[in-house]
Amino acid sequence: MRATLMYQAGDVRIEDVPDSVIRNPTDALVRVTASCICGSDLHPYHQMTAEDGPARMGHELIGVIEEVGADVTTLKKGDLVVSPFAISDNVCEFCRENLQTSCTHHEATFLDGIADEGGQAEAIRVPLADGTLVKLPVAPDSALIPSLLTLADVFGTGYHAAKMAGIKPGQRVTVIGDGAVGLMAVLSAKRLGAEQIVLMGRHEVRTYLGREFGATDVVAERGKEGIAKVRDLTGGHGSHAVLEAVGHMPAYEQALGVVRPGGVISRVGVPQYDDAPVGFTSLFGGNIRLAGGPAPVRAYIEELMPDILDGTIEPGKVFDTMTDLAGVPAGYRDMDERKSLKVLVRP
Repeated sequence: MRATLMYQAGDVRIEDVPDSVIRNPTDALVRVTASCICGSDLHPYHQMTAEDGPARMGHELIGVIEEVGADVTTLKKGDLVVSPFAISDNVCEFCRENLQTSCTHHEATFLDGIADEGGQAEAIRVPLADGTLVKLPVAPDSALIPSLLTLADVFGTGYHAAKMAGIKPGQRVTVIGDGAVGLMAVLSAKRLGAEQIVLMGRHEVRTYLGREFGATDVVAERGKEGIAKVRDLTGGHGSHAVLEAVGHMPAYEQALGVVRPGGVISRVGVPQYDDAPVGFTSLFGGNIRLAGGPAPVRAYIEELMPDILDGTIEPGKVFDTMTDLAGVPAGYRDMDERKSLKVLVRP
């Protein structure tokens, strides 16, 4: 079968690899019908060394079950399923608390963290299938597939930012980052009743979509100028909640600059500042909370799916490019160069 491998920074290839097979009784073998490139995939695209490659890529997918292990009880061959990016048994102590990214099961990890597996491929073995996979009530060729695919990661991640911030109706919210997760954070803040949503982003095509998703204001400026503009828009006090969807230190500093006393900064951008002394003194004086983390998207799928199925929301609009597997390397380049927002892959 064919799959996507990253050899080192900037070097993505489509190659023939051994077919995925059932290895454990809790596994399911899934034929991938839709996957995509994630903004977080660009981190290794910028930084991976040759010593760390080749690595199989892709952690967001929809597919049809081809085979299940002997212990799988809730799924069968022919089911169409969406797979969250984090594997979980969905029954352990942390899963019951809706923290599937902290599942205690020994096989639990991120989907593309499994040896020799990845979602940007023709097929994939998914461990802990009963806990991880969620059946979809549509056909593989449904027009809703792009929106349902966002449940695997990007929509759930944006929603996690909003939920961890505790957004309440009538609040002021600032979203930092106009990538796909940032736009999903806008949509999520709107869904939770935010009265004002300021989107900090510079790319007009994206911020236009952000307005469609619910942004009331757009601030293109960065640094001190951007902070001053957001504070002006929020009556001088700042926002009750700031959703940081970038992961770089300047974005966090921007978040700190626009959050109001008593507010919360919710981070879901994969942090690229491991050694930063974040928040120990800077948050104390304003009683500001710091929240967020890797999104347990499995916890949100059943909650968010009905709004997609009935057409209330259309998060699949974040996909502005579609390709087959052969076009994935170019898809990485286009996303890196901001020519594409998010690339949908149809193997």
